[in-house]
Amino acid sequence: MKDNGDDHGDGIPEPRRVSRLTELVEAGDPAESGEAVGAADTAVPPAPPAPAPAAVPAAPPAASEQGTPDDEIAAARREFARLLGEFRRTAVLVPFDDRESLWTADFNGVRWICAFSDEEALARFAVARGEAGRAWTYRAVLGARLLDVMVPMLPGPGGVALDAGSADGALFPPVAGIVPDGVAVDLGETDGKAGA
Repeated sequence: MKDNGDDHGDGIPEPRRVSRLTELVEAGDPAESGEAVGAADTAVPPAPPAPAPAAVPAAPPAASEQGTPDDEIAAARREFARLLGEFRRTAVLVPFDDRESLWTADFNGVRWICAFSDEEALARFAVARGEAGRAWTYRAVLGARLLDVMVPMLPGPGGVALDAGSADGALFPPVAGIVPDGVAVDLGETDGKAGA
């Protein structure tokens, strides 16, 4: 099947269609089992086994590693900045709805563009919705393009939900530093003019 999304959303290629996403949701390692989940099987694969315990017990954290709440907040912000940078540089899969618009979901007054890290993540989403048997149309788009170009085109506040429904998913909300300032909902609060 030809992948028409190799320009990462800079042009307007034909969207890619996958008719049986459940084939991508595998019961185990495809290299080991060689069996894919059939179109009628809608079970989500079991979680991978837990890693074996390390042979040498881990040492307790040093005093310098035991941070204060402020240190933990700073570490979480650094980790989110790393995740955001990685997302902006990565092409993700964005499905289209039956009206050929980007697949979005409304939650708490925010419209979220649903994006997926790979076909397997999209397949799990389709299975969870009970729609794995139908043809899904999607396109590869750079995360930066979603945040900088597509989110501002949404009516009202918008963000991106990566791998919706997954424990490893992430949200990129409509706040300054993630989306353009013109569509950020927190801009008034960050410049000290909240309520002005």
